This record gives sequence, structure tokens and C-alpha cells, in this order.
Amino acid sequence: MNEVWMALGLTLFAGMATGIGSIVAFTAKRTNYRFLSIATGFSAGVMLYVSFVEIFFKGVESLTAQYGDYWGHWVNAAAFFGGMFLIGLIDNLIPAADNPHETPSEDETAPLHDPCAPVPAAYSGVPENECMLISKLHEDETRHKKLMRMGLFTALAIAIHNFPEGLATFLAALDDPALGVAIAVAVALHNIPEGISVSVPIFYATGNRRKAFIFSFLSGLAEPLGAGAAYLVLRLFVGGDTNAIPSQLMGILFGGVAGIMVYISLDELLPTSRAYGKGHDSLIGLVAGMLVMALSLLLMK
Repeated sequence: MNEVWMALGLTLFAGMATGIGSIVAFTAKRTNYRFLSIATGFSAGVMLYVSFVEIFFKGVESLTAQYGDYWGHWVNAAAFFGGMFLIGLIDNLIPAADNPHETPSEDETAPLHDPCAPVPAAYSGVPENECMLISKLHEDETRHKKLMRMGLFTALAIAIHNFPEGLATFLAALDDPALGVAIAVAVALHNIPEGISVSVPIFYATGNRRKAFIFSFLSGLAEPLGAGAAYLVLRLFVGGDTNAIPSQLMGILFGGVAGIMVYISLDELLPTSRAYGKGHDSLIGLVAGMLVMALSLLLMK
């Protein structure tokens, strides 16, 4: 039971990083985009390395033991691409305009620190040369509702994305706590810019930093909630008398988790890292993430 609580704790830590992103949005006068580029590249490096070197083969090991060498590899490959299909389906169900993986620009975050900074047209439509207090934005009820809806859709999109990420962190930590720590750190790093993405539109809609922080924080809580719910369902329906998850199911889940993490790395993290970095920032982060992950796994042997 201690392993379960530790796995949930690591998943909670990863999810809470959206709250860190919200704090960064309101306290840092300038967003350090090079840091975000290297951090998201690092996160992608950790996820890609651990998916192909560790998690994928954990699935192979469990499934070949149950189904034999031939069919075990087939089932594992199917689980891998099934995981990619699942997260791809989630992505396609979220409208592109509400997809949360683009970090707000400095122009968008400037009024969070300076009430006289021009309010971006996407959030207000007021004259740029007018010293505008955020509270004035709410005089137009239609605009207020539109902004609030934008913020809530962003929070919902991130929450939906965070369910499979939470499951990935939880399962890895349940099987190998050290591996779970590495994945939790990688997921936490990529949740920081997502927290910024939730905070900005909700702040413009309400003028309330506390509300923006709460919604950002709650979107990250989808990770431990999703992991906990999935674990309870697995134990209740397939755990049997021992409440243990069958090894063949764990193998399928590991294959699926590897696919989810590869998709997230290639579709979200690397494009974001490339967009906000300079020169080889993205590659530096990617290689550093792989190197740290490789050394961690070697030292734990």
C-alpha cells in the first residue's frame, strides 16, 4: 500500500506544477522563454528515452511471459500504437483554438504586472494608447463571458490531457519508484507553461489573481484524480481476490503509456521547445534530458 501512496504523491507533485506556472505568470515580469524552451526539451528527452529504453520493454517482458515471444511482441506493439491513438483522439476532440500548449506571449502577460500596459486585442478590443485598468475590461458583459469561456476551455483541455499523463506517472511509479520520480519531474516541467496558459485568459476575464490561480491549480489536479480513479477501477474489476493488477494488463498499460509519452513529446513538447528557443536550445534540453535519464537508470542498476 505504501507504493500506491508514493505513486499518488508523485502524480500529485507533477499535476501541481500548473499552479507553479500560474505563480510564474503573476510574479515574473518577463517570461524566460529560453528557460521554457530548454525545460520542455528536457522533458521531451526524459519521456522519449524512458519510453523507448525502459517502459516499452517492461511491456514486452510482461506480455511475452503471458502470451509467448511472438504474440507478446504483437500485443505490446498494438498497445503502444493504441496509446498514441488515444491521446491523438483526445487532441482532435479539442478545438485547435482552445488547445493549451502555446505559452502566452510577453504582450499578453504584460498587463498582469502593469495596469497601464496595452491590453492585447484578443482579450479586450480597447484602444492601445489608453491606460487601462483590468477592472475596466469587465464593463462589457459579452466580452467578460467570452474571456471566461476561453479560460475555462483551456483549463478543461489541460485537465483532459492530464488524465493519461497522470496514469503514465502513476503506473511507472507503482512499478519502479525511481522511474516514477524521473517521469514526474518531466511531466511537472511541461505542466509549468500550461499553468500560464490557463491563468492568463481567466485573469483577463475576472481581474482576480486568486481565481486564475485556483483554476490553473485545479486543471493540474486532473492528473492525480485520473490516476487514482483508474487504479480503483482496475483493482475493482480486474484485481480479483488479491486486488493485484494482472501482469498481462500491466504489460498492455505499459505499452500504451509508452505510446502516450512519445506522442506528447513529439506533438507538444518538441514543437513548443523549438518555438520559444534560440539556436540549439531545444536540442540542448532534449539531449540533457536523455543523458540525465540514462545516468539515473544506470546508477539505479
